Amino acid sequence: MILRILYKVAILFLFYIAILTFQFILFRLAFPDPTIIYLREGLGPEEREIIRRSFGLDKPLYEQYVLYITNFLRGDMGFSFLYKVPVKEIVIDRLLSTMILVMPAIATAYLAAWLIGSYMAWKRGSLVEKTVLSILTLIHSLPLFWIGLIVLIVFAVELRIFPPGGMRTPPYEAASFIDKIASIDFLYHWILPYLVLTLYIMSGPALLMRASMISTMGEDFIMTLRAVGHSERRVMRDASRYSILPLITQLGITIGLSFAGSVAFETVFSWPGIGRELVIAFNSLDYPLAQGIFAIMSLAIITSNTVADILYSYLDPRVKR
Repeated sequence: MILRILYKVAILFLFYIAILTFQFILFRLAFPDPTIIYLREGLGPEEREIIRRSFGLDKPLYEQYVLYITNFLRGDMGFSFLYKVPVKEIVIDRLLSTMILVMPAIATAYLAAWLIGSYMAWKRGSLVEKTVLSILTLIHSLPLFWIGLIVLIVFAVELRIFPPGGMRTPPYEAASFIDKIASIDFLYHWILPYLVLTLYIMSGPALLMRASMISTMGEDFIMTLRAVGHSERRVMRDASRYSILPLITQLGITIGLSFAGSVAFETVFSWPGIGRELVIAFNSLDYPLAQGIFAIMSLAIITSNTVADILYSYLDPRVKR
């Protein structure tokens, strides 16, 4: 098992280097001269060359690539054109803001999906199962940003129960991230996007759990459990345990895509997370910041999938490769 984990980590590292390489080429093609945001009318060739030299763009392309990979592996993502601070500081703050919203939503959604999916499979054909199935299918088929817009219009604009967006009511000053979230005002802004995100994330895994549970209920060991006299509650519990494996695989995908797909959702709710910051970086031509955010999103996706793969083989001894 240890050798398998080391092998997976090595593959993850090589794959991440490949992603950084592709990102380097892509951004160089999209931004031939990234310092153009600093260029103003009246600057001469000497001033422009000084700006390029300060960002290391006067060096050969292969030297820029080696320096780029080396700095990224050390955690140095460059200097933001827009905020005039290291990109790492911005990325860490925005990543924490996204995690404080996404991670509780994922945890709640998957716990609810496990319970609701198991119950729907157990009550297959009943009115309750058909109603819940229809609602979850409808939610799963709708775009997340559209659901967010409708919820905002109803609960923030019309009913005015919740604030229209943001993490805190301005103006406010926070000395740290803990200071920013340790308040009732933060919870007041957090609860609506949390509920919307939880409900949307839950819909897919709940449908998957239902299908997996229905398949498990046809297995021979279920008939054996009933034949030896176990209660229906015990049979349902054991069946749900064996049916949870597909959710582990889906969990890895969901964690990665929740960070990568947070752009539209965070923009709708004006949530100062990493997805919304990516939009700001592109609109401001802040390519070092956009590059750093892309790198973090890529790392989140491949890491979550690798962890899910390792957990899957650990939970199911039948999986050898």
